[in-house]
Amino acid sequence: MKTPLRGGHQLHLLEGGAELFPAMVQAMERAQQLVHIETYIFEFAGSTLQVAEAMERAARRGITVRLVVDGIGTARLPRTWRERLERAGVQCRIYRPLGHLGLLIPSRWRRLHRKLCVVDGALGFCGGINLIDDLDDVSLGRLEQPRLDFALQVSGPLVADMLESMEQLWWRMQALNRARQHEFRAAWQALRAGLPTLPTGPVPRGRKAQPAALLLRDNLRHRHDIERAYLKAIAQARREIVIANAYFIPGRRLRRALTLAAARGVRVRLLLHARYEHFLQYHAARTVYQWLLDAGIEIHEYAPSALHAKVAVVDGRWATVGSTNLDPLSLLLAREANVVTRDPAFARGLWQRLDHLMRTAGQRVAPEQLLQRPWRQRLFDRVAFGVMRGMLFLLGQRY
Repeated sequence: MKTPLRGGHQLHLLEGGAELFPAMVQAMERAQQLVHIETYIFEFAGSTLQVAEAMERAARRGITVRLVVDGIGTARLPRTWRERLERAGVQCRIYRPLGHLGLLIPSRWRRLHRKLCVVDGALGFCGGINLIDDLDDVSLGRLEQPRLDFALQVSGPLVADMLESMEQLWWRMQALNRARQHEFRAAWQALRAGLPTLPTGPVPRGRKAQPAALLLRDNLRHRHDIERAYLKAIAQARREIVIANAYFIPGRRLRRALTLAAARGVRVRLLLHARYEHFLQYHAARTVYQWLLDAGIEIHEYAPSALHAKVAVVDGRWATVGSTNLDPLSLLLAREANVVTRDPAFARGLWQRLDHLMRTAGQRVAPEQLLQRPWRQRLFDRVAFGVMRGMLFLLGQRY
């Protein structure tokens, strides 16, 4: 489904939880009617406690506060915090709890991976940053330096799109009979009617309107929207493609688009996650690395810490920030959300940050590095890639 860019937005890039969490807290402190949050991981420790406490305070002021977490990323809320939030009036839900059989049921591989927050229908946050301290990592433990990740603070018409998508998911998760559903929907409509009207005209003097759109990936109407946006931008590239992505295992169409871009003289640079977290994630990616390096694509592995970003810039004019990894879990199975823009100033700012990171914090991968590794490592690469494709076959997916 094609989603056109609309004007009238203000986009502010935030790096890491150190910038995102205080911005969310500030927005919640000013909330008058609604705070709605979706996240894959919510760790109630370290710097994220400020977000939990702000939710609690907002609910005690009578604000409608809703929280949705994923059933794998956040299998359960800590008992102390669950009770605190419930006493304050925060409404909490877990998306697709695993149950006794866990991931043995393939349909449960479909997860909620997007990270969204809307306050009063007027201010939104979208990106790749989970609600977890920048120095903590679920797989890697305590980090020596903050995790690299990005999010956006957004105002303008697309915030209504964010809210509508979150509202639809909220009601799909509502396990009530029809009478109770009607009652809750009526209450929501009353709340929504009181939310501020979103500006659609000129932005205030001194600020530049930025064109933007919200792209979603789900398992209904928006299965390939985000991937198609990437493919279109890559196909139109004339000078340079810069991508920073945590779990980078692109499928055939994306690999072909990138290699064709490199063949026509476009410089393609990738900033990728270097740490070993999971067998499939690490080794399947190395199979793809070899194909891309052979095509002349530059791969830089982020050295100082974990990389969790999901951002891209094409020709210094097109940019995206969101939750979508370029791997099969994100592109075929998970609910994701990205903001895209064609604002040159925003794209240039993001490009400058990524260019600096590649030059100062990225270790470039040479083609011979992969070939000179022990044969067992190279065998693991092939096995991991084959296992990944086999798992997708069980879901009826080609990648």
